[in-house]
Amino acid sequence: MQVTQTLSQGLKHEFKVVLPAGDLAAKLQAQLAELQTKAQIKGFRPGKAPTSYLKKIYGKGIMGEVLQDAVNEANRKIVEDHGLRVALEPRLDFPGGQEEIERALEAEGDFSYSVAFEVLPSIEIGSFDDIAIERPVAPVGDDEVAKAIDSLAERIREFEEKTGDDAKAAKSDRVTIDFTGKLDGEPFEGGTGGDIDLALGSGSFIPGFEEQLEGAAKGEQRIVKVKFPDDYSVAHLAGRDAEFDVTVKAIAAAKELPIDDAFAAKYGFESLADLQNAVRGNLEADYAKASRSKLKRALLDALDKKFSFELPEGLVEQEFSTIWSQLEAERKRSGKSFEDEGTSEDSARDEYRRIAERRVRLGLVLAEIGQGAGVKVEDKDVTDALVERVRSFPGREKEVWDFYRNNQQALAQIRAPLYEERVVDHLVTKIRVTDRPVTREELLAADEDETATPAV
Repeated sequence: MQVTQTLSQGLKHEFKVVLPAGDLAAKLQAQLAELQTKAQIKGFRPGKAPTSYLKKIYGKGIMGEVLQDAVNEANRKIVEDHGLRVALEPRLDFPGGQEEIERALEAEGDFSYSVAFEVLPSIEIGSFDDIAIERPVAPVGDDEVAKAIDSLAERIREFEEKTGDDAKAAKSDRVTIDFTGKLDGEPFEGGTGGDIDLALGSGSFIPGFEEQLEGAAKGEQRIVKVKFPDDYSVAHLAGRDAEFDVTVKAIAAAKELPIDDAFAAKYGFESLADLQNAVRGNLEADYAKASRSKLKRALLDALDKKFSFELPEGLVEQEFSTIWSQLEAERKRSGKSFEDEGTSEDSARDEYRRIAERRVRLGLVLAEIGQGAGVKVEDKDVTDALVERVRSFPGREKEVWDFYRNNQQALAQIRAPLYEERVVDHLVTKIRVTDRPVTREELLAADEDETATPAV
């Protein structure tokens, strides 16, 4: 085997490889000799078929396997001899074209090819003394516990129909309605409903809809005028003015539901105090999760600013393709164009390529930090996470379980976020973290760009 390096520039390395015909022929003969001992060919005693005959029948197919094995072994040796940390599968090129390939398959000539490797950058991690992060924290107030319990009450609250000529719909009442929505006087798809129960004041419908039904009587018809939110999920309705012809078919008032031990028992608790403690615990867990998320986001932002190095183009392109495919699927689902979102395709591509670069950079940094710190994810942790994933597909548990267990790439998608969280845990012990009191609203406010989280 002859190997000549033809390029060494940044993260890109290319080599020309020549596999001599004599070496390939020798490997072919060895394969044929092994086949001869096993082959049962009509007209020949077992193990006595001439190798020349076997070569004529099977030679080309066997040589194909020989070439593949030889290329794989040559590439492995190049990586080992040159100490390459390969980022992606190598890219092969065959300058001799199909003619040379055919000659090699017939064991009549050398086989040459070029192979391009893109390698991982060298990252100097150093210390993290220069990173200081504020962790937002908020206590769970008694009023929030009470509000959450009120929400539980609404789920099981019973209603009693209002009767009499003076019965009018009021806030917190449940009305049963038929409605037909119109744009510019014409009904639109998805804008019609019948026998729909709606709790006034619940915020279930478009802003302004429920308020316009307060004071309505049973059997009354009203025209409700609303404007769809600018960010409405259905693109052709977003920001549009609409009218709904609404008929109120029934009105029911909420029955009183005392919040006491008997109420708590409906949810499986011995006392109201036990229910309150459980609700508080759930809220505290939610707040801790939100606090952790914002701490992690601030940490990733700090790492993104701290590290700058050349990125493997192949990894960036791979990440960008994944992000862009998801974006295209979402645009197709919502029906929104780039213009609807106030941008252009070129601008969107630039923005999401920067996101892809950030994700690759952070992924490489976190992987390097984790390797240096000896961070590991145990198989049990992966199994536990997989069980949680499987539970989200009721009725298809075995199908989903088998898919992940038989697909290592899919299983790696379960392991990756676990590893990332372990690395973040390690980093939190190495940086300066200061708790900053915030309001509930600040703590639970969504980050502007969740897509910037890396996938290690």
